[in-house]
Amino acid sequence: MKVATLLLLFLAAPAAATDLAEIVAGQTPATAGLSGLAAVVADRERVVRAEAHGEAEIGGRALRPDTPMRVASISKLVVAIGAWRLVEAGTLDLDADVSAVLGWRLRHPRFADRPVTLRQLLSHSSGIVDGPGYAFPLEATLRDPLVPAHWGPGAPGQRFEYANLNYGVIASVMEAATGERFDRLMTRLVLAPLGLDAGYNWQGASDAAVAQAAVLYRRGRTPGGWEAGAPWLAQVDDMKGVRPACPVRSDARSGAGCDLAAYRPGANGTIFSPQGGLRISVLGLAKIGRLLLRGGEVDGVRLLEPGTVAAMKAPVWREGQGVPGDTYKGQMLCYAAGPQCLSGRAGATDQPVAGAHWWGHLGEAYGLLAGLWIDEAKGRVIVYALTGSAEDPFSVAHDGSSFSAVEDMVMQELASTGEDNEP
Repeated sequence: MKVATLLLLFLAAPAAATDLAEIVAGQTPATAGLSGLAAVVADRERVVRAEAHGEAEIGGRALRPDTPMRVASISKLVVAIGAWRLVEAGTLDLDADVSAVLGWRLRHPRFADRPVTLRQLLSHSSGIVDGPGYAFPLEATLRDPLVPAHWGPGAPGQRFEYANLNYGVIASVMEAATGERFDRLMTRLVLAPLGLDAGYNWQGASDAAVAQAAVLYRRGRTPGGWEAGAPWLAQVDDMKGVRPACPVRSDARSGAGCDLAAYRPGANGTIFSPQGGLRISVLGLAKIGRLLLRGGEVDGVRLLEPGTVAAMKAPVWREGQGVPGDTYKGQMLCYAAGPQCLSGRAGATDQPVAGAHWWGHLGEAYGLLAGLWIDEAKGRVIVYALTGSAEDPFSVAHDGSSFSAVEDMVMQELASTGEDNEP
């Protein structure tokens, strides 16, 4: 694999660039090699480090810090910003029954007396689980595919279980409350005000962004798996610069095609992949991180009030503090109303960097590993995206956190930015 390196801004020690390049090339024990790695460190005022190594498209374009890509579950954090904007505006109520907005009764079949609220959906404490699936075709309405297997053992508000479907419901609630399609709503509420060329399932992103998209990869011969020595296999967004003909999931058997013009907002927000379909660059994510670090304002644009950001990041669930939960392989020990929060506890399984009482969100899908983390103690934002790995990154034994060994290494390196040589 050709390794191409772009350095946009790098104000820390020059030797650090080699460290990340070595990770991409597979010259460390943490990984057998990556298709690409893009990373940014920013403070309250500016980007202080931005670099990328590897390729956006194997055999073609170099990966850059401004290359848009599918960032998986970091998408949820951005959805939360949009939802909290609607809460601020009085359009949505965090603790009201969302059934009133949806126009139909959303209830856990075993706890029918317990309403499901927006706060519970944002914090994965609604009782919903992914079960038989969390993305439904354009022709479906959200109400119809929900079956008893989509509900877990805990009553709403009484158990944490990370579930993508929560954010499909949130997207539908946002649509029903505003009458706007989710993709357009997120552009209006978050992406356009910040000047970000980005979008959910590419909706709202420019043709230029589509043309520069990073492909997500694994080394393997079948989608979804790894195989040592196999070629790089594209998983997502291998578009050759052409905008996808159908940006949403559609059931070909129905014969309904891909007519978004006929879609009724509020019917089925899962079609826009609110849980993981945001396409954006790591530089774009860093701006979102700076917005949150600065209490809802960045570069002269205010989207949220400081009190709203404080409420947004306040933990709703903590592992071991009363309410039971599934810790997502040990990576989730704390979750707020939208953001994931790292515990900061010594020896805890969510500590890629010792004492990391950070908040933000991880991303993991289709070979990608990513994170957007806000380190308030040091006044900075850390963003990284590994666009594909040569082997299952969780198969490498290590003594660090429950994040993959390569993520531990990348986060430790980024967290050290500026410590030896001040800019």
